[in-house]
Amino acid sequence: MTMKRFNLIATTLLTGLLAAGTTFASDRLDHNEIYKLRQSGEIMSMEKVLEHARTIQPGQLIEAELEREKGGYVYELKIIDAEGRMHKLELDARSGEALKRKIED
Repeated sequence: MTMKRFNLIATTLLTGLLAAGTTFASDRLDHNEIYKLRQSGEIMSMEKVLEHARTIQPGQLIEAELEREKGGYVYELKIIDAEGRMHKLELDARSGEALKRKIED
């Protein structure tokens, strides 16, 4: 299957799920929720997350998101290394533990 065909199928499926009102396990949080989670100690501050992420993967931060996943919170970070490769890290938002690490092409 070609990548173009795969993308078309994935887009069609996603559109159908959204039209049906399906919700996903992963939700973005608004700034008020994030503030409350940070104040209560449920999640690490962005400064600590970035500090921890740099020990795992040095480079330039491109994107950071906080999402609710499976009853917990996860920071998803995209970092470009010195060679120009994109690294995607998923860190536990409470502990900073690396949950997933992937190099994207």
